[in-house]
Amino acid sequence: MEVENGASAGGDDVDADIIAKTCLLGGFSEANETRSILSSLPEVHGDQRTTEHVTQRFLVIMNGYQEQPHLLDPHLEWMMNMMLEYVRREDCPPSLLHLSFKFLYIICKVRSYKIFMQILPHEVSDVEPVLQMISRQDPKDLETWETRYMLLLWLSMTCLIPFDLSRLDGYLMSTGGKKEDLVMNRILAIAKVSKVKQKCLGEFLDWSLTMISQSRDTSVRDMVLDGALQSLAKLFKHGKRDDLLQYAPTVLQCLEQKRLSESTEAMLRKLNVKLIQRLGLTFLKPRLAAWRYQRGSRSLVANLSMSLQSSSGAAQTPQDSDEQEEDYDIPEELEAVIELLLIGLKDKETIVRWSAAKGIGRVTGRLPKELADEVVGSLLDCLSFQETDSAWHGGCLALAELGRRGLLLPSRLKDVVPLIVKSLTYDEKRGACSVGSNVRDAACYVCWSFARAYEPKELEPFVSQIASTLLITTVFDRNINCRRAASVSSGTFPHGIDIVTAADYFAVGNLNNCYLNISVFIAGFPEYTKCMIDHLTAMKINHWDCAIRELATKALHNLTPQAPDYMATTVLPQLLKMAGDTDLHSRHGAILACGEITHALYKVALQTNRYSYMRVLCAQAAVVSALSALCEGYYQDETDVLVSQYTEGLKSPQILTRCGSARALGCLPKVMIHNKLSQILEGLEQMCTITQKEGSFTEARRDAVRVIAQVCAKAGVCAHGRPDSVLCSENAAEVFGVLLSCLNDYTMSSRGDVGAWVREAAMTSLMELSILMASSAPDVLVPELVKPLMCCLAQQAAEKIDRYRAHAIKVFLRLLHSTDPAIPHIPHREELLHIFPTVASLNWKAPSEAFKYITQLLGLPEYQYHTLLGLSVSVGGITESTVHFSSQSLFDFLKGIQGDSETLGQFGDTLLRIFRDSLHNDRVSVPLLKMLNQLLNNSCFEIFTTQENHQFCVDILDLCKEFKKSKDISKLSACVSVFCGLIQFQGKVRKRVLSQLLLLLCHPFPVIRKTTANQMYEMLLTYDDIIDAEILEDVMTCLSDTNWLSDLAIVRTHRNQLCDWLEVPRPQLVAKVTVYHY
Repeated sequence: MEVENGASAGGDDVDADIIAKTCLLGGFSEANETRSILSSLPEVHGDQRTTEHVTQRFLVIMNGYQEQPHLLDPHLEWMMNMMLEYVRREDCPPSLLHLSFKFLYIICKVRSYKIFMQILPHEVSDVEPVLQMISRQDPKDLETWETRYMLLLWLSMTCLIPFDLSRLDGYLMSTGGKKEDLVMNRILAIAKVSKVKQKCLGEFLDWSLTMISQSRDTSVRDMVLDGALQSLAKLFKHGKRDDLLQYAPTVLQCLEQKRLSESTEAMLRKLNVKLIQRLGLTFLKPRLAAWRYQRGSRSLVANLSMSLQSSSGAAQTPQDSDEQEEDYDIPEELEAVIELLLIGLKDKETIVRWSAAKGIGRVTGRLPKELADEVVGSLLDCLSFQETDSAWHGGCLALAELGRRGLLLPSRLKDVVPLIVKSLTYDEKRGACSVGSNVRDAACYVCWSFARAYEPKELEPFVSQIASTLLITTVFDRNINCRRAASVSSGTFPHGIDIVTAADYFAVGNLNNCYLNISVFIAGFPEYTKCMIDHLTAMKINHWDCAIRELATKALHNLTPQAPDYMATTVLPQLLKMAGDTDLHSRHGAILACGEITHALYKVALQTNRYSYMRVLCAQAAVVSALSALCEGYYQDETDVLVSQYTEGLKSPQILTRCGSARALGCLPKVMIHNKLSQILEGLEQMCTITQKEGSFTEARRDAVRVIAQVCAKAGVCAHGRPDSVLCSENAAEVFGVLLSCLNDYTMSSRGDVGAWVREAAMTSLMELSILMASSAPDVLVPELVKPLMCCLAQQAAEKIDRYRAHAIKVFLRLLHSTDPAIPHIPHREELLHIFPTVASLNWKAPSEAFKYITQLLGLPEYQYHTLLGLSVSVGGITESTVHFSSQSLFDFLKGIQGDSETLGQFGDTLLRIFRDSLHNDRVSVPLLKMLNQLLNNSCFEIFTTQENHQFCVDILDLCKEFKKSKDISKLSACVSVFCGLIQFQGKVRKRVLSQLLLLLCHPFPVIRKTTANQMYEMLLTYDDIIDAEILEDVMTCLSDTNWLSDLAIVRTHRNQLCDWLEVPRPQLVAKVTVYHY
């Protein structure tokens, strides 16, 4: 390793639907800037640096319209005309030509080529210039591919216009500037070659199959393999069957040997399926199956004439006569085609399954009836519970395609409909969530296609079964797309018009509305009442999503008046059995459902005077709020047993047992807490302590924190009381200490900052206890308790999460402005009241409003440390709005103290103290480095830079050097930025900073070497006076031209050259010493 200078180295309510919010644009607001950029292309195309800057700015503007590209439509034509004007000039330099086409490609990429190509000029006069420009391009030049792309797109548009071939009597210029043959002569020379098709088709197919066979790694997307597959698919789609039939077996054999269906690249598997289906269509003669089921005609005139001739409107049912089918041999290869398509239906990617389903539909349409029925049988095998959700989805898509094309005969409906009904409610649990929404969506598509493919009399036996399940999906499906798909498909069933009116596209978008309102309306039709109740009982109250379980129980409450007898005699007994289930989801849902149905039956009994329901309700007593009264009335003699049992439950390895035990302790009456307060608080305090094993018990710690306040409130406060019975002077400090320590709970999990739940509960509990103590025994609330409380609240009020920051500010203001009782000993009360004069109704969640108040606390010595600690996380965070407003407020504060060197020095000392305390805490150290970089870049310590070897710079440098052994890329990158900011300080410390940067140029991580070189280059551009002007250009050239990602041996040579130029000692390699023990 290298060392410097050769030295030795040492739970709230959550809506189930996700509502996406975005910033909608009103128009192309950068039109004037874009016009200016495009006008500058002739001047900047020769300067690579300026060209990169202009191109990057244009990319930023265009990418802002990726989600709303239609806003560019009124401006596309003038932008295109400006750039085509450049490329049409005879004296247009190649650099300007390529730059113009690159800009055209950027616009085309954002707006999509299908839209953009429609506005391209397509006059006959454009054909020859486009051909001329294409002929000048080098296909092997990878830097100008955008030019060739746009020229081919332009040519494809001009070729669509019919014109006289005499218009192509011009010349194409060769690369040497000489005229070649007439364009038309060159075209005719190719067209007159005899048997072009026979000569070139075989060669092209041989080349394509060679490319497919020689491609080795199918785990990545090979562009040549991709292009070969796409070309073959287009060829077999548009080519004549007679010309391609002889080659089809060879192509199929090549694909089978390549086994592209096993590739990990989804696009290759899709193209493989696409080509296979085209090969299958090539093997079969193009014809419409005479046996297919036909309902009406595609011609409106024919349909009207048929309706006049016959009012029955019967569908054309095929006759099983051999005359309607032309007998011919089915090639053996077709079996392989069908098998590969069936495999494609089970692919893990939707695009592959969808392509395979369409292929099944197309191929089946050319098969004889018997073979087509075998295909249907194979599809039904996909819908078995031994198959994955991908197979179910693919099978449903294929059945929908067959039904839409009339290839699924009515005789098969009795086999298909039960499977489709199962698909409509398909939901497989996978870990903490489930899969199957795509299956349900495809099943809705099947129902939609059936309703439009078959006559009503064909579907009549199955209407009740399909309609019930489809309506259940409409109102109870968790996925919004499935609900909307089912809503669209349900209009052809009993009461369909009324139901679709109530459950339209927009109405089913809200999950609460579906469960609580629309379900009640649909249940008003007797056909659907019991099936909806049964579905909720069997499928939804045991759902893995807590929000769905709760909504299901509320829906059962609302549906109870529709069938009270059924609920009381059938549903409730089932739920009581489920309440004892070992599955926690089922138990939770069943208990909630029992309570909701019981409540609903009670209201029904009051309204109808039918008190027979009350006998059923006797078994459903509400127990949640009864524990306190129950213990007070019957268990006063069992206090020791109950308290011991619950405190032991706080140590359980089961999180639900811990939470339940903590809540039970909070429900105990005051008489049972008396003489047991110390035991209860000890158990709760131990559960609040974070250990490595208990890091996942966040919910339990949150509940424990809440219960501490509840227990203390019930026990009461007395300054000179016994700590075993009341909150007093002896135990108040311990209780406050535990709650204050919970404000440092920053536990992270896959759900994010779950420790915030504990911090929020701790802030609330501290506020409640402070107000309780101030009103009952103010002497207990000593300054040693109030000061850390207010400081910790200030820290939480300065942090990055909007919700918890707002909660901290509200608690802070509640304590500050409390008058009855008033909270004593608040540090700097008068200054705080000046900063926060009234409890204004500000939106404290908004960074733009909160931070301008919070940063004023930096001027109060007691609050400076904790406020700056919280601000460090916000300023150095990743949320753009939080970073912007917090940093701006911090800069404004520092700007106000720039003239006071003593105050700025105190601020610097506080910053250094936070840095030292958080040196090994990545949650703070990395954002702190980012904040420090911003402060240095904004010249916030400019008064220090005028002094040589200022101690602030020296201390920052020493602290940053502690991270040199870190393997955290983000931390090392932040250190590099800080080093570059410290270069502005004068004295010997500047050489030490340069030494650290040069050391990082040979860091083992290539990305750190590259980052350091880039940062140093930008540093020298900003502070060009820190080194001699004579070597400045050489240093910057070395930094920019060296490939810092290459091997260390190569990089070290360039780094050492930089050391010599900058007069910094070269870092020395130190061999690792191996110690042998004898």
